Amino acid sequence: MHRTAAVLSALLLTAAPAIADDFVTLDAEGSVTETADRLVAAVEQAGATVFARVPHSKGAESVGMELQDAELVIFGNPKLGTPALQEDIRAGLVLPLRVLVHDDGGQTRITYEEVDDMFDDLDIDDDAEFVDQMKGALETLTTAAAGS
Repeated sequence: MHRTAAVLSALLLTAAPAIADDFVTLDAEGSVTETADRLVAAVEQAGATVFARVPHSKGAESVGMELQDAELVIFGNPKLGTPALQEDIRAGLVLPLRVLVHDDGGQTRITYEEVDDMFDDLDIDDDAEFVDQMKGALETLTTAAAGS
């Protein structure tokens, strides 16, 4: 039993850097709510649709648990997402796009998964035009949300 736990721990520790490399994290000005509000405004101004805001910390609070302030913003644009779904319907497992705005020891951060990594296990060409457009959109929208 202890050996299994040790092996699993070793595997997780060696996998952690690879997992961390799959994400982009930006520092943001202001609170989590202010930053998420800026992200929503940027998404809507760009003509995309905000499908949901998931207040993870409020969910934890509703069951008597504590969690650092964190909110997930889910958004997309069918002009970009539909071609990905046409290439591989399993893209629906990672689309629409998701951006997490969270508190990290008093610093608000914005985190999202790299587009290439989202599509890694799918039959989607890395050179597809919509992949580059999604990358550009995520960079533009999160930079606007960061307030810098």
